[in-house]
Amino acid sequence: MSAPTKVRLGIGAGPSRDGLDTATLVDGCEARGIDSLWFPDRIAAPSPEPLIALGWAAGRTRTLKLGTGVVVLPGRNPAIVAAQLASLAALAPRRILPVFGLRPAGAAERTAYPVAGPRAEVFEEALTVVRRLLTEESVTFHGRFTTLEDAVVEPRPARPLDLWLGGLVPAALRRVGRLGDGWLASFVTPVEAGAARTTIAAAASEAHREVEDDHYGTNLLVLPPGVPDEEADRALAATARRRPELDPHDLVADGWDEARRRVERFVDEGITKFVVRPAVAPDTWAGFLDGFAEHLVPLEAQLSDSPAPG
Repeated sequence: MSAPTKVRLGIGAGPSRDGLDTATLVDGCEARGIDSLWFPDRIAAPSPEPLIALGWAAGRTRTLKLGTGVVVLPGRNPAIVAAQLASLAALAPRRILPVFGLRPAGAAERTAYPVAGPRAEVFEEALTVVRRLLTEESVTFHGRFTTLEDAVVEPRPARPLDLWLGGLVPAALRRVGRLGDGWLASFVTPVEAGAARTTIAAAASEAHREVEDDHYGTNLLVLPPGVPDEEADRALAATARRRPELDPHDLVADGWDEARRRVERFVDEGITKFVVRPAVAPDTWAGFLDGFAEHLVPLEAQLSDSPAPG
């Protein structure tokens, strides 16, 4: 049996009836003492670019942790990404949580991230470059897609940033074990997440490294109470398109009570970090945050007393 679990629940920026009402969301999370807020990489949707959003939100807050959920890495200049993260970490120490993904979720955005070779190879090389620039005084790198000569990023973070990865297919899970510091899943069931955790840990062991026990997380979609049936049906249909082999009800929690039960099942499988997103635009962000703070935030203390699997 390993050390006690450290459960943390944050909010994922999602659809809003007020459009880009980011200020209400950021200020509301900070005021309620919510652990973290995560911004998606959706350039074809009415949401701010995630790295810009992190900087803007960091300037409005003092305690709120800020993450990308997830930012597409292939197609971006990895040296610039490293410089952006270094600056964010300097301006908001211990509050920046980068998570990287392989490709955009939406087809409308995929041509916006062109790469010069196989996307997985570009991703792994770019991730290596980002990590080295964030941890080494000077980097000379001659890869297939990136060349650097005595490259320097300053100020380098005093404490190395944990670089988390997304993905669910076996190759992506093994990549987390080989190269990542944590895993943030999407559209997974608790049982799938537990199996993925085992795969990641095995790959890390084979690479003579370790992913910490509390560095396994997932996004969790929640239908807020009182959502009209037609809106709920559209959200479930959209989820079914992402995972057509599953019942969408297994991926979307219907109300806060079901969300609590879902979190508990994930924790039983060794998943301890949660990004809770509204499956449909809530009537107000304030109402959604109040429900989250009342029904889910208490789980952080309750479930953190449980021993982690292992």
